[in-house]
Amino acid sequence: MALGWGSIRPLAVAAGRIAGPRCGGDSRLRCPVRICGKGGNQNDPDSLFLTGADPVETGLVSSFSRPGTNLTGVSILISGLGPKCLEILLELVPTAGTIALLVNPSNPNVHAYAPEIEVAAKALARRLDVLKASSEGELDEAFTTMVHQRANALIVMADPFLHAQREQLVGLAARHAIPAIYPLREFPGAGGLMSYGTPAVKLYGQVGTYVGKILKGAKPTDLPIQQSTRVELVINLNTAKALGLTVPPSLLARADEVIE
Repeated sequence: MALGWGSIRPLAVAAGRIAGPRCGGDSRLRCPVRICGKGGNQNDPDSLFLTGADPVETGLVSSFSRPGTNLTGVSILISGLGPKCLEILLELVPTAGTIALLVNPSNPNVHAYAPEIEVAAKALARRLDVLKASSEGELDEAFTTMVHQRANALIVMADPFLHAQREQLVGLAARHAIPAIYPLREFPGAGGLMSYGTPAVKLYGQVGTYVGKILKGAKPTDLPIQQSTRVELVINLNTAKALGLTVPPSLLARADEVIE
């Protein structure tokens, strides 16, 4: 089962059917699969989701332990990651006085994510410029603005659109020589400098486990929301070298993966 963050692939399963419509049209959810019973009725399917929003706070489910709806899935740890990304970035680029934060304005998590980093940046006497992009053209414009505002480093928010455009993002960061920290290891895998966030493979493994349980007869309302709290740090030494950066031994020692 190959699932990409923010993308859906229709799949056929012997015990029933897995299809890929949007998760109730709710932009807060990234719904890798919808599972319909053996009869294939998709009018009211059981659904599994990945979300960075608090599913209880946003009213999507009743509680983490008993969702109380036909929805269940995985809640991704996002709160608190932004300030940590800033801290890691400044370990590598301690002289950076102006930090750019790239967000997708249509992602509702931005309302909690950006203020956390703003508070952390202010405490560290750094200037934070929040730049918004929700299209390829706006990404180009965002980097033009970074250069104009003389941003010394970049934090990229976790977002399905930005993840899908990782090749473009990594290329723009390299072209403008801007050290950047990303939310997922796929970015340094594509040539980005480094990432700090929840491992995507683990997330889809958790969703896959629930797929199996529901196909065997379990009800989403009886399956507690899984909370993913594991994070990983990945550093691409080749990119660091190309940017003229020396990664401190203390940072290398904490890395879960080093790409050479």
